[in-house]
Amino acid sequence: MNERDNIKKALSEVLDPSIDKTLGESDAIRYIGIEEEDDKKTIILIVGIGQEDDKTKQKVKRSIAKILKIDMGYMGVKIEFEPLKKKDSILDEGKKIKYIGVASGKGGVGKSTVAANLAVALKRIGKKVGIIDADIYGSSIPTIMDMEITSPKADEDEKIIPFVAHGIPLISTEFFLKKDQPLMWRGPMLGKMLNHFFYDVKWDDDIEYIIVDLPPGTGDVAMDIQKLIPECAMVIVTTPHPSASHIAVKAGFAARQLEHNILGVVENMSYLSHAGETLNIFGEGGGDTVADRLNTDVISRIPIGQPKSGHHSIFDMSEEIGVSYLGLANQLIQDV
Repeated sequence: MNERDNIKKALSEVLDPSIDKTLGESDAIRYIGIEEEDDKKTIILIVGIGQEDDKTKQKVKRSIAKILKIDMGYMGVKIEFEPLKKKDSILDEGKKIKYIGVASGKGGVGKSTVAANLAVALKRIGKKVGIIDADIYGSSIPTIMDMEITSPKADEDEKIIPFVAHGIPLISTEFFLKKDQPLMWRGPMLGKMLNHFFYDVKWDDDIEYIIVDLPPGTGDVAMDIQKLIPECAMVIVTTPHPSASHIAVKAGFAARQLEHNILGVVENMSYLSHAGETLNIFGEGGGDTVADRLNTDVISRIPIGQPKSGHHSIFDMSEEIGVSYLGLANQLIQDV
């Protein structure tokens, strides 16, 4: 059991008086971060509570501080509270949504383009699909989908209304920022934004698939996704180049360590068809290397190309690459 697990276990018996349940019973510990400076550790928490009144917050905060500072010896505690909000979300029990995470080891391999085109392909074959752009630092789904960036709106229940492109509802950090504004958040804020995407967005009741565009690498967001949707199945994206495949293997092992099912590997920018020849611009074998190391298969090889439809990133069904994405979508429907 690691340090975060020990903390979570120790705090699981803290009572939330507003609902007469422990934090463990309500699964209220949303995030645990550890800051260390000069060998002194401060614990950072996001905790869900039933009622956000001052009295409840103070009682829960005092109980947590006693355990962490007195019993466990930590120097400091920082707590941010948020409503539990377990009802009326896509995470409600009974919803039969299938989650497909699109992950990569490094940026620049076309992961988000794969995620967007996969969602469009699923839509074209009649599936109800949504997109969560969880690549919070490098959100690009709205740009790929050729969307105007405007502020989100809410319904009468204060639920965020998702944006729609190509008939697909989606949500992204990009809609919450001013143009060209960098995102400079630490772990707790990332977790809070993810919670908004899952709990506070008014997703359609008939959605069958949610494509989750994950950030490259193996940071906080990947672990938060595991907590929110442990059943999320993963597609690992790489290019043929060794530098991409080497790190994609790490992303795959991280997904497996988090107990996600790996559906397979997509080798993006696999080759270029030119004048009757197949040109391996980025080398060969990267997808096979990743698949072999992860004991899975290369489920699609997407060539290099520019959409003929006039769109800069979304391929039409009549194009070779568009057909490749339709094949990928059909394959994943069977595997999921």
